[in-house]
Amino acid sequence: MTKSEQTRAFIIEKTAPIFNRKGYAGTSLSDMTEVTNLTKGSIYGNFTNKDEVAFAAFDYNLNRVNSILNQEVSRFKSAREKLLVYGKVYTDFSDYPFPSGGCPVLNTAIESDDTHPELRKKVIRAIHSWKKNLVSIIEKGKETGEFGKQIPAEQTALTILALIEGGIMIARVTGKAAYRTAIMDSLIKYIEQIS
Repeated sequence: MTKSEQTRAFIIEKTAPIFNRKGYAGTSLSDMTEVTNLTKGSIYGNFTNKDEVAFAAFDYNLNRVNSILNQEVSRFKSAREKLLVYGKVYTDFSDYPFPSGGCPVLNTAIESDDTHPELRKKVIRAIHSWKKNLVSIIEKGKETGEFGKQIPAEQTALTILALIEGGIMIARVTGKAAYRTAIMDSLIKYIEQIS
């Protein structure tokens, strides 16, 4: 890795938590220079603009979440166990090295919906990718006979996603982690009942 690549990686690693907590609009150049101890010129010598830093920070945070989920899912063989991982991980949120500020998909989706089309596109791709992974697990479960052929894979995947993201949002807004736990319990029961 070249020195320039190392500096870019350092900037991304240090600014990713700020973008995830404060959002695109809330993250200032002074936030970026403060957390990196670099000058404005150093940051913009490695990135074209704030957008480029924000896109890289989103990707960094999303990769952290995906790594956690992929690692946990890979530990299991059955489709149901793989799906149950999602309920467990999001119930025991604090036991995993999630990005500071929580779910980057939810955080960025809320902010970018009407204000930043390029970030919104990144969120849409992340949701489609997540849904595709869940559909793949469900389809494999149908192939092996673990789930019935009548199970609508896409609808089931979207329900899982909605429960996760909704649970996170409700818990964050209310400040009540117990709400997330209760919703993840409902998610686990939902997955256990897929037949």
